[in-house]
Amino acid sequence: MSLKLNIVIGSTRPGRAGPVVAQWFHELATAQGDFEANLVDLAEFSLPLLDEAAHPMKRQYADEPTKRWSASVASADAFVFVTPEYDYFAPASLVNAIQTVLLEWGYKPAGVLSYGGVSGGLRSTQVLRQLLGNVNVHALPQSVPVPFFSQHIQEGVFRPNDLVRDGAMLMLGELHKWARALKALRDEQAAMRAAQGAKG
Repeated sequence: MSLKLNIVIGSTRPGRAGPVVAQWFHELATAQGDFEANLVDLAEFSLPLLDEAAHPMKRQYADEPTKRWSASVASADAFVFVTPEYDYFAPASLVNAIQTVLLEWGYKPAGVLSYGGVSGGLRSTQVLRQLLGNVNVHALPQSVPVPFFSQHIQEGVFRPNDLVRDGAMLMLGELHKWARALKALRDEQAAMRAAQGAKG
């Protein structure tokens, strides 16, 4: 059974470059072949700002956008977040999406493909890696920054240089190693819970 990779477009702003960059990465991941790669656009979920009455730990969601987002996160074995950097930070839309659910993230790996100016969005990546660790995600150290990203967009298509492509391939390889190992761990935990339930 193939592992599922959700490539999450983290910005929801009008005019964002995220879909163009994410489409390139989706094509790369599909060609690489280790994952069933899926594009996930946060803008299509219209997530409210943390308005669920119950704590995410309970998974008792009342809002349809939250339910759809929960199902999307739960279905994946690994993630790549495609994100810009806003005010030296990650987009509020992406931070909100991560904090909206909790258990669905557990024991899964994630990489970050960031884009920006001279820093390539690295400060956004560092914030996200810390937050992801707090929700029990293994955030890879092999992130992929894209400095001056607009120079790589030609006629609406993202065409990065070899350094970006090589970095993305390295991240995909590391992501697959962790995804296999952590899926085995999740399967083992699920089997233990089922056995305990049968005894109870």
